[in-house]
Amino acid sequence: MQTHYERIGGEEVVRKLVDRFYDLMDQQQDLQGIRELHAKSLKASREKLFLFLSGWLGGPQLYVDKYGHPRLRQRHLPFVIGESERDQWMNCMIQAMQDVGLEEGLREELKRAFWKTADFMRNKEG
Repeated sequence: MQTHYERIGGEEVVRKLVDRFYDLMDQQQDLQGIRELHAKSLKASREKLFLFLSGWLGGPQLYVDKYGHPRLRQRHLPFVIGESERDQWMNCMIQAMQDVGLEEGLREELKRAFWKTADFMRNKEG
């Protein structure tokens, strides 16, 4: 059985997905809430999300090799993340998956998996 990493198209498509995700975040006014949680330059964020998603999707554990265990929730605690921020992140990722041309069934599977992770990142009510 293929991993999500293989089904998505490997490194090249993961990179395209991450780039489209951050391009959307940087360009769309309705995503400014989560954009403001990031540094002015998105270069480091792009690289870390690419490294993380590679392993999270079942590919090479690039993030773990470079930084150790992701400890996602702990690493996101300095940022106020509520339902609005979660929903903006999800909307951005859903649009990015569609824009890079992921097949609908795969998009739905990943949407459910991303939702669990994004919801787990919430650290404030509402």
